[in-house]
Amino acid sequence: MSKLERKVREALEKVVDPETGLNLIEMGCIKNISEKDGEVTIEFTPTSPFCPIAFFLAASIKDAAEKVEGVKSVKVLSRGHMMDEQINEFVNRPRSNTS
Repeated sequence: MSKLERKVREALEKVVDPETGLNLIEMGCIKNISEKDGEVTIEFTPTSPFCPIAFFLAASIKDAAEKVEGVKSVKVLSRGHMMDEQINEFVNRPRSNTS
């Protein structure tokens, strides 16, 4: 595990599932963190295939990882949810910059 991957993992320890009060690392929801040249990919599995807050969790994962020093970009991939495709499209869409 690279130093940056370790920093991202530490940041994700602060992302808490509001339904359980546990962080996503403790819950085993973060399946993989990989990094190459500052580009980070995080694979996560929501708590169930029908998890009602999967979109929220994916966005929270991305937000936490983007704040880590040295991270240039973040891609979050949901695995095992009935709406994986929609979650992945939502969380990884380009954000508009409004001033």
